[in-house]
Amino acid sequence: MSEKTWAAVATDVKHTEIQELDLPHVESDSGILKVEIVGVCGTDVSYYKSLKEPMILGHHVIGHIDKIGDKASKRWGVKAGDRVAMEEYIPCGQCESCRSGYYRLCPETNPALGGIRYGAAPLSAKPALYGGFSQYMYLHPQAVIHKIPDHVASVEAALTLPLSNGFEWMRIIGGVGPGDVVVIQGPGQQGLACALAAKAAGAEIVIVTGRTSSQKRLELARELGADYTINVSTEDLVQRVKEITAGKMADLVIDVTSGGQEPAVSSLKVAKTRGTVLLGALKHQLFNEFDLDIIYNKTLTVKGVRGHSHKSVQMAVEFISSGKFPLRIMNSHNYKLSDTDLALRTAGGEGEPSPLLVTVSPWL
Repeated sequence: MSEKTWAAVATDVKHTEIQELDLPHVESDSGILKVEIVGVCGTDVSYYKSLKEPMILGHHVIGHIDKIGDKASKRWGVKAGDRVAMEEYIPCGQCESCRSGYYRLCPETNPALGGIRYGAAPLSAKPALYGGFSQYMYLHPQAVIHKIPDHVASVEAALTLPLSNGFEWMRIIGGVGPGDVVVIQGPGQQGLACALAAKAAGAEIVIVTGRTSSQKRLELARELGADYTINVSTEDLVQRVKEITAGKMADLVIDVTSGGQEPAVSSLKVAKTRGTVLLGALKHQLFNEFDLDIIYNKTLTVKGVRGHSHKSVQMAVEFISSGKFPLRIMNSHNYKLSDTDLALRTAGGEGEPSPLLVTVSPWL
């Protein structure tokens, strides 16, 4: 008789149900993860609201190696019982993107191209257990994992991937360092991760912006080390940045909002001459009557940023393990597996109030 696991399967738009599924046989190059905690991401909410076929969502996964084959143990440098943080990517390892270190751009990780990614693979992709909203998850031979110390609290460990994006965008791509002024548009998970990474890099001034509806998140940004917050619903962003920086403006600006055109346009306005503007969120719309001349006149560097690298995940693990910042205050809601629907609705702003880092713990 095969072993079983309980999983919250998204079976229809805005609906999950608890199902009992078979655990796959472990081959020499694969394994099984016992899931400890899963962070709920905006991508999970997006799939939840527009589901096309049944799948197990959840890709900000922390867990312990339950079973592992000999080849997989040697390749990953882990053994049964080790605690790990998962990346969502399952790259081929052979294409140009993989071989140049950009495996997050590998076509095999893109579900739209028929690839498999944790938290975005249909049940029809055998052995089906590719999502974190489950007691156990399949460890694919091409999975990317990172050891994480046992002393780190579960709700802090669940921040590994969001924080890795912050380090990727602030440190590795943005090159933030001592003396820099950084403006972060949007106080959600990604924005707060960028604020933490910028402060860790030694930025002199970190400014986080948001609307009145995000007032509690702006307050949290200050608790986590941001030097200033700006409520763009009631304050003039450009004027406030000018006042705070004595006219210097920002060395680096990043837009991680889903708030349409305005945050992207205002990001260009608050960047200094020869500054850098990073765009880290999809807008799902065309920009009309957009004056490109500001980029030319200020000789700005404008770059799209997406995902994390192996190095930035390691940086996040080290940062979380250090215990230097009160990261547990970022966790607003932690749910049991049977409440996965509520977790997804809350993360999407349609459930319990004031969500920030929403998590699911399958063994509660």
